[in-house]
Amino acid sequence: MKIFVTGDTHGNFEQFRPEYFPEGLELTKEDVVLQLGDFGGVWFGDERDDESLDWLEGLPFTVAFVSGNHENYDALVKYPIENWHGGRVRPIRPHVLHLMRGQVFELAGRTFFTMGGAASHDIEDGILSLDDPNFEQKYLTLKRKEHTRFRIEHLSWWREELPWDEEYAEARKNLDAHGWAVDYILTHCAPTSIALQFSRHNVADHLTDFLQEVKDRAQYHYWLFGHYHDNKAIDTKHILLWEQIVQIL
Repeated sequence: MKIFVTGDTHGNFEQFRPEYFPEGLELTKEDVVLQLGDFGGVWFGDERDDESLDWLEGLPFTVAFVSGNHENYDALVKYPIENWHGGRVRPIRPHVLHLMRGQVFELAGRTFFTMGGAASHDIEDGILSLDDPNFEQKYLTLKRKEHTRFRIEHLSWWREELPWDEEYAEARKNLDAHGWAVDYILTHCAPTSIALQFSRHNVADHLTDFLQEVKDRAQYHYWLFGHYHDNKAIDTKHILLWEQIVQIL
């Protein structure tokens, strides 16, 4: 089993094409490309997603992703939960898998802790609700302004971008079962001490603080994350990925 990792795709899977990822041609469905959130392949929650998802299923390898902040959580939860390599997943296609939060998977003889999610920082101008009787007026007002950044609940933003209490409990339970020692940690956003290095838009929140606890308490070899749209080794253990696809096993 070979394991690769890549960053945010936002529904654009060009980086998996053979011209950009020729190594993929030599892989099989036993091999896995891990994707670090803002996957975006389940965005509309209907047949509009099928072309991309069917194309991903047709790749020689398995694609497995953690969730980001830009995911349609209303659509993701409709897929049934199954067990895969020791943890819980939602198969979107037989070989396109959502790695659920707080899980520990065993791949190629190594353990991987997954904790998707992040707080959106492209919402400075607000989050609109379709149920708001003044929705249309507010929407048109924002659209008339230049450089506005807003989202619409259940259409382009979901509260579930950040974990629920049950997901934190699941994470702690599974980390306890492994003595807070894993080989790899896969997340969308970074622990607070790293997240605050990137831009003024990034502030501490419940998730980054939980990840900071994991960073301070857990034993691990590497932590890979996305979200910040760059390819960068923060230090010898913490790696930020975006378009690059890197082999780790």
